[in-house]
Amino acid sequence: MATPRDTISHAIRQAAAQGRPAVVGFMTAGFPDKAGFRASLASIASAADVVEIGIPFTDPMADGMTIQRASRASLEGGFTLPWLLAELEAMQPRPQAPLLLMSYLNPLLAYGLDRLPAAVAKAGVAGFIIPDLPYEESAEVRTALDSHGLALVQMVTPVTPPERLKMLCEASQGFVYAVTMTGTTGRNVAVPEDVLAYMDRVRAVSPVPVCAGFGIRSAEQVGRMQGHVDGVVVGSALVEVLERREDPAAFIKSLR
Repeated sequence: MATPRDTISHAIRQAAAQGRPAVVGFMTAGFPDKAGFRASLASIASAADVVEIGIPFTDPMADGMTIQRASRASLEGGFTLPWLLAELEAMQPRPQAPLLLMSYLNPLLAYGLDRLPAAVAKAGVAGFIIPDLPYEESAEVRTALDSHGLALVQMVTPVTPPERLKMLCEASQGFVYAVTMTGTTGRNVAVPEDVLAYMDRVRAVSPVPVCAGFGIRSAEQVGRMQGHVDGVVVGSALVEVLERREDPAAFIKSLR
């Protein structure tokens, strides 16, 4: 029987079978407001292959100014993790695209690793991206998520040494998040040849699909990545679409 984590890889490979990179669409939970969250999620899920929902946090490590701004607004608007899980559980119909939660470790520990996996599985979540959780310190979280078949996505960067790159790819579930550059999210990336060569190296050692993220904003970038990755993660640009109260589904479709 397929586990929730399997739905992530399957969705990405389905896109590849259609001759295009998958789109993983990122949104900040509770932004631009809590009242519109379900409608925004439904719109994004109708166009994206996978949806990554960011859990707002006060001290992010990898997020650029756009996502920092969205997280702050969401927290000021009263966001809590229990609220998010209740919203996801109550959604009818449930989003067809697999859902990932992107969270720093502290909010998950505060919620409780003993009760987190069952709660997120009940809410229809398929896995997690935890940017500040090193692989060497992930055993407890991994064991907890394994109990409900949830993915723990690993991140690699252009400066990840070859042996570590192979280790992280083999440990990753759902897909490998290949960061396009060192630094934070949001900056526009020109996608030079060395980035494409790096993506090729990641794909060569990864048993799961590889998705490129950080700075993906245009159909030109997505087209340039085609053949070198299985999917792309679109974050800051999509958050800005929501911030402007524009149509997120139309934006995602424009990238293809």
